Amino acid sequence: MNQPPLSPAQLAAYREDGYLIVPAYFDAEETKIIRDTARADQTLYSQAFNVDDTQGKPARISLWNHPGDNLWGAIARCHRMVNACEQILEGEVYHYHSKMILKEPRVGGAWEWHQDYGYWYQNGCLFPLMVSVVVAVDAATKANGCMQVLKGSHKLGRIEHGQVAGQTGADLERVEQAAKKLELVHCELEPGWAFFFDCNLLHRSDDNKSDDPRWSLISCYNAARNNPYKAHHHPQYTKLDKLPDDAIRTMGSRVSTASDAFMAPEQDDTTHGKA
Repeated sequence: MNQPPLSPAQLAAYREDGYLIVPAYFDAEETKIIRDTARADQTLYSQAFNVDDTQGKPARISLWNHPGDNLWGAIARCHRMVNACEQILEGEVYHYHSKMILKEPRVGGAWEWHQDYGYWYQNGCLFPLMVSVVVAVDAATKANGCMQVLKGSHKLGRIEHGQVAGQTGADLERVEQAAKKLELVHCELEPGWAFFFDCNLLHRSDDNKSDDPRWSLISCYNAARNNPYKAHHHPQYTKLDKLPDDAIRTMGSRVSTASDAFMAPEQDDTTHGKA
């Protein structure tokens, strides 16, 4: 059975704060499938590339455009994910891309302050009708570099972005002024929790100073009516075929070997911040 949609209270909180945390979005069995598959999926390792932070520490990421017939595709295409994003964006959505953040113990680098729309805007997306969903593979804590947000910062609109070390970061003068007015929130998550956030929400994360990994699966969606006006490395509108929520269990024993679903590092906008 598919999960029910987001409640009016959850939608109201998302619109006010720019993000929404949903505990236990995936149950214990699904969460174990996600974590075990991630650790066993050699494609995630082989296709991962580094993006350096300002201290020269590598933030490691695997990224792919199209959801395949594997566990990662089942998650990105399942009703609970897609329907919630369609509620948030008030209409049909399609899969913009997904990525796995591999923040390893002691070495995983930071992500600088940024908005996703700070660079998706450059991809021909006219409107900020875009949302991302983080699925915690591991627990995300302050110690291992959980995401930090400025609550309500999506209401600032798009801020100019530029090169910050190996990443693309938001104008720090604006960020500093926003930080004086807006609450800084450390978004700590348990495995299987989901974190929805607006494409204009300012967010960052520290490096991983702990002995614990912090892996996160992030699926990003664009409104179908916001089809980019020019071709870019992320796809234009492609109809998304939804799958029932139990497809996660059905595909749980399959480890992705379809390396063509992944984008090679030289094709990706590797200067961009992620999470």
